Amino acid sequence: MSKDYSARLADIVSDNKDQLLDVWLAGLFSKLMRRDKAGDAEVRQKAAQFLPLLADTLKKSETLNIQSPEWGDLRQLLEEISQSRVRQGFTPIETASFIFSLKEPLFDHLRKALGDDSKQLADSIAVTSTLFDDLGLFTVEVYQKAREQVILRQQQELLELSTPVVQLWDGILALPLIGTLDSARTQVVMESLLEKIVETGSEIAIIDITGVPTVDTLVAQHLLKTIAAARLMGADCIISGIRPQIAQTIVHLGVNLEDVITKSTLADAFIIAMKRTGASINTSESRQQRA
Repeated sequence: MSKDYSARLADIVSDNKDQLLDVWLAGLFSKLMRRDKAGDAEVRQKAAQFLPLLADTLKKSETLNIQSPEWGDLRQLLEEISQSRVRQGFTPIETASFIFSLKEPLFDHLRKALGDDSKQLADSIAVTSTLFDDLGLFTVEVYQKAREQVILRQQQELLELSTPVVQLWDGILALPLIGTLDSARTQVVMESLLEKIVETGSEIAIIDITGVPTVDTLVAQHLLKTIAAARLMGADCIISGIRPQIAQTIVHLGVNLEDVITKSTLADAFIIAMKRTGASINTSESRQQRA
């Protein structure tokens, strides 16, 4: 049944390609919430590629299992369509409709070809429906994976943007932290800080936690790991932004920060860093110059 069905459907697609394309696109465009010339042109191009590729695949394939090697080129085309629709902001339903909109036009041509044989017609429509359900679900699966990759990339970019390493002075870096520290963010913080230490040859890194809402055992461990990594690169760390509540929490948790310099404000930490690097600012001369 599957081989005979494949040959029959391949002939229907090949013999009625232009008619199928026109009806298919009309139904497809009617389901899109938003349209533009560039998007419509891309859909027409992919649809025009899909029909002959479908016919060729049906002719050469021994199975209707779309995961088989014979269906590889068709799967690749559907992957390109799904990934493109993710970038353009289409929904999963709009993505799957590229396949599902072709069902009814094919059913119409099957009725014309097999109208005198109701059993064969019913069987052919059922097999066609199953095949296109599989193809439609494949587009949704690819869409979801591509969407997850976009989200992960955006999260990574946000993490990098939320952990800027600033050079305050020659040999002095500042790393202001805002929000909660978790394992993933700590890794980004550590990498950003170490790269900046190597780039600038800085001796002191100020980690400011004024914007960190709470400090628990996990957050403290992340801070200690970052400090240890910086020390291995030859830079000492100063933690600033230690508020009374955070100081009490750290003591209560029994976190050992005895060998780490801590200050309540970034300004205090900066003064300590200036002294340790041997730098100084003459405020009197600076005021006279401004005057």
